[in-house]
Amino acid sequence: MAGKSHKKFSDNSLRRPEWDYCKSAAYFVTICTKNRIPYFGESVNGILQLSEIGTIACKYWIEIPNHFGFIELDTFIIMPDHVHGIIIIKNNKANDNRTIDITEIYSTSVGTPKLGVPTMPDSINPTRKPNWKSNSLGLIINQYKRICTIDIRKINPDFSWQSRYHDRVIRDCDEYYRIRNYILENPLNK
Repeated sequence: MAGKSHKKFSDNSLRRPEWDYCKSAAYFVTICTKNRIPYFGESVNGILQLSEIGTIACKYWIEIPNHFGFIELDTFIIMPDHVHGIIIIKNNKANDNRTIDITEIYSTSVGTPKLGVPTMPDSINPTRKPNWKSNSLGLIINQYKRICTIDIRKINPDFSWQSRYHDRVIRDCDEYYRIRNYILENPLNK
């Protein structure tokens, strides 16, 4: 019994191992603050009022494509204790700066990996180096969280993210539009 419990908590990822998270696709991402503390602001009557910390989280989200030329951002929202966004990984070539059409991604079938929550390996084993592939979704999110944390801790030294994040590979255009609507309507549900 102890072996099962140990294995449950020692797995480095709950993601489907055959899915390549560098692959061209649209990804729905949710990143939460540790213990869901509402550092980013508050929702008042369905209108989000960002704090100074929320403004930092927004600024660095918008800057993601400046650092990863193969990324396009779609709809996103900064909520009091989490960030929702759609990140589109296109052809993953730094010199390919064309705009991508969502229907282009879904002209062929995209696999359906189970909802993933990649682990930050350093939080489990401090001697182990992160094993994210270059230009992968995990690396992008790691770098976003890192730069936010550096700046936010100048304002609030207690700020922290949950060590994992949630992602979903968007399977088709219908799902893409459902997720976009969910993101846009999220403040109204709080």
